[in-house]
Amino acid sequence: MDVSSSDPRTRGSVDWPSDWLRATLGLLALRALAAGPSYGYAIISDLERHGFGAIKGGTLYPLLSRYESAGLVTTEWRAGDGGPGRKYFALTDQGRTELTRLGADWRRFADTSTGYLDPERLTKETPA
Repeated sequence: MDVSSSDPRTRGSVDWPSDWLRATLGLLALRALAAGPSYGYAIISDLERHGFGAIKGGTLYPLLSRYESAGLVTTEWRAGDGGPGRKYFALTDQGRTELTRLGADWRRFADTSTGYLDPERLTKETPA
């Protein structure tokens, strides 16, 4: 599927089904941290900019806390520029390994789902 720059999914304006986002947010959050340490609002903005819509902080922060407890991310408080400090999250080696594993699992799942949903497959399976 060709996604052009005029496609609303690239602008964050699509409301994806909430269960899809719930199921993938962990993987997406790890991916957002792959480029380096970041804070919650920047992660939310990155996901929105890439077409996932507006993620609520009340959804993201508990996930990041669970990832910290699991050893997938570390945290560090940094002073803000003229404002309050920010809590930065960074992937650990274990977090990078998990991102690689989950990414591979996701690609297999997406390929399997796409194949199953293919309209040509449905036509071939429908009894005459």
